[in-house]
Amino acid sequence: MTGPTRRETLLLGAAALVPASALAQAETPRRGGVLTVHFATEQRILNPSLQASTGVYIVGGKIQEALLDLDAQGNPVGVLAESWESAPDGLTHVFRLRRGVTWHDGRPFTSADVQFTAMEMWKKILNYGTTLQQFLTEVQTPDPHTAIFKYERPMPQGLLLRALPDLGYISPKHVFETGDIRQNPANTAPVGTGPFRFVQYERGQFIIAERNPNYWRENMPYLDRVVWRVVPDRAAAAAQMEAGQILFSPYSSLTIADMQRLGRDPRFEVTTRGNEGNARTNTLEFNFRTPQLADIRVRRAIAHALNVPFFIENFLGPFAKVGTGPIPSVSTDYYPAGDIPQYRFDQALANRLLDEAGHRRGAGGVRFSLRLHPAPWGEDIALWSTFIQQSLQQVGIRIEIVRLDAAGYLRTVYNDHAFDLATGWHQYRSDPAVSTTVWYRSGSPRGAPWTNQWGWVDPRIDAIIDNAATEVDPARRRALYADFVRAVQTELPLWMPIEQIFVSVFNRRVRNGGNNPRWASSSWHDTWLAS
Repeated sequence: MTGPTRRETLLLGAAALVPASALAQAETPRRGGVLTVHFATEQRILNPSLQASTGVYIVGGKIQEALLDLDAQGNPVGVLAESWESAPDGLTHVFRLRRGVTWHDGRPFTSADVQFTAMEMWKKILNYGTTLQQFLTEVQTPDPHTAIFKYERPMPQGLLLRALPDLGYISPKHVFETGDIRQNPANTAPVGTGPFRFVQYERGQFIIAERNPNYWRENMPYLDRVVWRVVPDRAAAAAQMEAGQILFSPYSSLTIADMQRLGRDPRFEVTTRGNEGNARTNTLEFNFRTPQLADIRVRRAIAHALNVPFFIENFLGPFAKVGTGPIPSVSTDYYPAGDIPQYRFDQALANRLLDEAGHRRGAGGVRFSLRLHPAPWGEDIALWSTFIQQSLQQVGIRIEIVRLDAAGYLRTVYNDHAFDLATGWHQYRSDPAVSTTVWYRSGSPRGAPWTNQWGWVDPRIDAIIDNAATEVDPARRRALYADFVRAVQTELPLWMPIEQIFVSVFNRRVRNGGNNPRWASSSWHDTWLAS
């Protein structure tokens, strides 16, 4: 995987100094210390086997482990799996598991845990996993250290290996095999094999994990503890960073102004490094159960009514660029070439389309009203929702913004479907079949976050998605994904008009920070703190 060449490090005054990760290469790691982390949005679940989300990975990825992760170059590297091999037809994938690994409660990690997690969690519950693993028929366990994945349709090895760092976390069978998996207490007090053991979770305040003394990586981790401080107020979080109470703020969780200001302070590094595997696009999601939005002319009118370049220039600056569809430009393998439908700002065309759809202006110039639910993840989403409101008012659409906390937003949009418009982040994870096409394919379980919950079904696009996900020839896969982008940009069931890379803010005491493309989500087993 090739990371982005643009804005890899935000050169904001002091942020242009040598990264702390580079300094760490010339230093001897120091044992001990507590890494304090900004945790902006609680999601009420910490188990990454059940919910794929940066808000889950930032905690759960230190406690539980996946079969694979990414190395510094973005290539798959073994974690709970030591090696793997695939049949040429893509129907069988064999994973040799690491020996001598134990769960935090002392029980041995075995292939039975992999089999149970894959079949009962990834395939049935995990928001992106249900689509990715829809053709998984069984996981054979011929011995405690071998797991054989069998598929009824081909699973390209490249896709599977790219997916497993995010969608390959393992949970202990002995903890989850009895009762309702979704209601298991271990979802908020996780039991894992990772470098840190769960200690305590006080809602609205903090989460604590401590060093796992029996971790399989010798002499690791270096840190004594990780403490996630729940600070939804972004200005307060910036103040705590300046006071040394927080040492790391991930995933663009501070305000844009504060990130720019801290970037001029020599105590901090403000960078996109370590987020290359988490490119994101801002979304505008349409609920097809709302009659006006089921009309393609209205969806296209809304897109044409939004001056995206103006918004980026005046509100996001160097942190963003205009997007062209669901596959961002950082995807060197799958970014489509050729003529892809785009929706340039054209207020006159927006008005004409709304008139053609039969929505004439009424009293006060209003055509109709809609509710917009913005996700509470980042300042850019809040700014974008207000910009949508003001822009659509100009073409006669009245917007009521409904702001909820993370749990309320996820429930309202993805389970209750009680919204008209929603806006948040889509994250692209190396391959379109990992976390992108699931936003468009019908059939996802109700309540699965960041999946197609729009009431929109297109069998033709479903077929393209399935064929691309099971095509083992790379050239044919690229062609199918170009067809996919062209089709969804034409039908516009949702829109992804802004492309970004997450920004991290480090205190320069943090060493080995950002040393792989999904660092904030990964295990931090080799992270340490300078004195």
